[in-house]
Amino acid sequence: MKHRIVVLGAGYAGAYVAGTLARRLSPQDTAITVVNAEPDFVQRLRLHQLAAGQAIEAPQLTDVFAGTGIRLRVARVTAVDPERQVVAVADADRGDELGYDTLVYALGSRVAAHGVPGVTEHAFDVAGRPSALRLRMRLDSLSRRDEGGSVLVIGDGLTGIETVTEIAESRRGLSVTLVARGELGTHLSPGARNHLRQACDRLGVTVLEHTEAEAVEATRVLCADGTALASDATVWTAGFEVSTIAATGGLEVTENGRIVVDRTMRSVSHPNVYAVGDSAYAVGDNGRPLPMSCASAGYTGMQATAAIVGRLTGREIANTKLEYLGNHISLGRRDGILQMVDDEGQAKPKYVGGRKAARIKAGILKMSLWANSHPTFGLPKRKHRLAAVPDASAEKAVAYPVKKIA
Repeated sequence: MKHRIVVLGAGYAGAYVAGTLARRLSPQDTAITVVNAEPDFVQRLRLHQLAAGQAIEAPQLTDVFAGTGIRLRVARVTAVDPERQVVAVADADRGDELGYDTLVYALGSRVAAHGVPGVTEHAFDVAGRPSALRLRMRLDSLSRRDEGGSVLVIGDGLTGIETVTEIAESRRGLSVTLVARGELGTHLSPGARNHLRQACDRLGVTVLEHTEAEAVEATRVLCADGTALASDATVWTAGFEVSTIAATGGLEVTENGRIVVDRTMRSVSHPNVYAVGDSAYAVGDNGRPLPMSCASAGYTGMQATAAIVGRLTGREIANTKLEYLGNHISLGRRDGILQMVDDEGQAKPKYVGGRKAARIKAGILKMSLWANSHPTFGLPKRKHRLAAVPDASAEKAVAYPVKKIA
């Protein structure tokens, strides 16, 4: 019987893991299934652009996985039972269970309301494609009005900064405000912080610092200091959280629901479950937890893949890098900030800003899209999946057969 690998989620982490496993493991010995709620690959790093009105590529997952041997199931994951080794899924027509021998949990994260009243009912977000399109429709309607409208972006993290600058640049007729709990850009170096302020001034973004949203209503936001801010569209970017599916299923998780893993991304409570991306609580090489980010998705995905292949084939498991080097922040289409950080996660003094930073960020996004659109790295479609691993004598592709799993 084939070893069944089920990958939950086809975002940056899940698509990479599934494709690389398909490339490196023998199709005679393994069966790989990917479960994803949407039929296309979502460029989450560019959802703020989608919301602002720009065209963003969304490759169909059937095309992405064509010729790889990977089975795609478009459905929502409703539960995980690691004791029985099954996953409950549901689509428009039916619900059923998928059994697995190895599970890769890559369900990512969603917007966190943090208990603030009205966020779920009245706020928009850019954490998913449907919600980003919903915000886009609202901005379209405001842009058509003679009097324009007001947009409040709550949260001054990376998502909030990218969202507010993108909307301000693309929707010149709207009044755009960023609401920050503290000082704007506190996680940046002094030079980068000044660059960010200049970008906000250039784009006409009003910045309200030391302001905390206490409640969101249909046409305004109530603040902790008693003020009320009028808003025709409130965009909530004040943090992310993970689904409760892992915790409910009995996996060991942190207080915020992330799956606790060892150095190889293996669940510390259930050894045939691996977690990658935002879903994983992984400690980096600097001894600090990796933040929720695309970079962390890449590193955790590489480590999990190496571990699964090693354990299934009996080969030595290599430790891949688990590091966080910095942040690439877009400020519209022609400006940006590249801020590197040290081992303590603190901003280094130097930064790259302006068009050069914007080009670097665009290059990273382009590379990420290509890699996830070609999960077997562009190898020709073949009857047998092959891994591009050179032997001692020639550049020759080989597929690893499954021998065991420890």
